Amino acid sequence: MLLNVGTPLEPEPRAVNKYLREFLGDRRVIDIPWVFRKILVNLLIVPLRSSKSTALYRKLWTGSGSPLLVHGMSLRKKLRDKLGDEYTVELAMNYGKPSLEEQLKKVLENNVNKIVAFPLFPQYASATTGSLMEKLFKSLSGLNSIPSVKAVTQYFDHPSYIEAMTRQISKYDYTGYDHVVFSFHGLPLRQVYRSHGGKSCESYKCREKTDDRNYYCYNASSYELSRILSGKLNIPPNNYTVSFQSRMGKKWLSPFTDEVIVNLAGEGKKRLLLISPSFTSDCLETIVEAGDEYKKLFLENGGSELKLVESLNDNDDWVEAISQIVSEC
Repeated sequence: MLLNVGTPLEPEPRAVNKYLREFLGDRRVIDIPWVFRKILVNLLIVPLRSSKSTALYRKLWTGSGSPLLVHGMSLRKKLRDKLGDEYTVELAMNYGKPSLEEQLKKVLENNVNKIVAFPLFPQYASATTGSLMEKLFKSLSGLNSIPSVKAVTQYFDHPSYIEAMTRQISKYDYTGYDHVVFSFHGLPLRQVYRSHGGKSCESYKCREKTDDRNYYCYNASSYELSRILSGKLNIPPNNYTVSFQSRMGKKWLSPFTDEVIVNLAGEGKKRLLLISPSFTSDCLETIVEAGDEYKKLFLENGGSELKLVESLNDNDDWVEAISQIVSEC
């Protein structure tokens, strides 16, 4: 089961609002008491963001639909062909369609003896992988016969994923850019700190290393993945920056990508290569936020070119990587 966050069914207010309510209503996404979350989401966030969010999705949409769903369905087909008749492969979304519950029912109708849950997120986060795993096991809990379940909770350091990412980045002449930015999706600090008992990332030196104590820390894995990829690509430490995008507040992981881009432009950097390793499929955050908004921001502040490396999407290296990881389960 290939698992992802989800997407609105269409770029129209009703569908976008429904998606946002479901997504933001998840206790793992906005981790405040239920009553306050309902008030915040339904009376403030969704009404205030409806018009802007709809406009952004309309900008994202293609003739085939939402890129995240289009690439996801193509990836499913390619992986099914790669794995052969021994496997049933389905794509499921945490919010929206095709829903996890519906796809799980379809999988179980094939009388499978093992389910491999493969979130399309290289790094663990409670709001993504954690939420999907909770929903999956909750859906399974009512069954009389529960098959074996293997959850691939993260694979940011798996050689096959690293190889796929290295090849993807290598399609671009990264040596011809003044600086490389590894931009990861942001998370609230309180959610990150919970991955190591509520203590700060500074206490565990998460920017400097990963070990048994902080292996599931999203901050630590972001820096570790950037070190691994830059090492594979021979990018010197002073030629790249790790940053975090899509923040919804100040107490989120930093440095913030938009501020990093402005600062690099101020330092005289003219050409930037932006890589978003936490996104395996292009979506609103990569195509619109990073590819369009950050590019405009960089040009407005004196830069001349910002190039976004496209996500792995459904390319053959990514299919091969997933098949390798799944075969080890």
